[in-house]
Amino acid sequence: MLVNAWLPSGPAMLFCPADRPDRYQKALERADVVILDLEDAVAPENRVAAREALIANPIDPDRTVVRINPAGTGDYRRDLAALSDTNYRVVMQAKAETATSIIETAFQTIALIETPLGVVNVNEIAQAVNCIGLMWGAEDLVAGLGGKSSRFGQGERGAGTYRDVARYARAMVRISSAAAGIFAVDSVHIDIPDTDGLVAEVRDAVALGYAATACIHPSQVEIIRAGYSPDADEIDWAKQVLEKSEEYHGGVFSLDGQMIDGPVLRQAEAVLARAAAAENLDT
Repeated sequence: MLVNAWLPSGPAMLFCPADRPDRYQKALERADVVILDLEDAVAPENRVAAREALIANPIDPDRTVVRINPAGTGDYRRDLAALSDTNYRVVMQAKAETATSIIETAFQTIALIETPLGVVNVNEIAQAVNCIGLMWGAEDLVAGLGGKSSRFGQGERGAGTYRDVARYARAMVRISSAAAGIFAVDSVHIDIPDTDGLVAEVRDAVALGYAATACIHPSQVEIIRAGYSPDADEIDWAKQVLEKSEEYHGGVFSLDGQMIDGPVLRQAEAVLARAAAAENLDT
């Protein structure tokens, strides 16, 4: 794990096609982090122009990640060559499958786990010295399985929610990131009008300790920020837990009928950390 590694400046990470430099600054103004995408958001014939735009239109490198193409491809090598002419220092490697491919980027790297082999190797990938975070993707994963949908459809039980294989990949990314001491980014919610579904997924991501959620449309940013920001009741509960913990010198105690021990104390600390981060974003 790198010392002083890059961390997301907030929970809403917005994808922006790298061949649309007119959107770079607008995306940066709307989101906490911008992911300039040289992969799926750019048609193969436009990738040369996208790299040129990336070099010619710099934005804040502290709040920018560049998604590069999968290792071993010509586009991957050309992406890295273009990045050498920029001040960007954080990349997201699409379809990450081995720790070696992460190390070879020579950048601080978020590994995007979205293939069957990537899921199988996620623990090893997370331990790569320059792997600073993990993200997961459902659609490429299901395509790699020969499937047709990562979510249950209308008429199926749990319509709109992820199928078990996608939930497994999501869980493995979170567990592997925690084991390696790095952050995890939850996947995009591609049904933009489905705000209720996004709210539910953000709530679940927060409950599992995800650091951020990626998104594909500016309208999703505020929903994500709101989901990661604790409400007044949560903050009040967390403060009470910490105050009572001092009284009991870190021992077990009861608060409103709930037993509070070490794990619950750490959960309260996490709530207050999210509250502080949200306050910093507001200011």
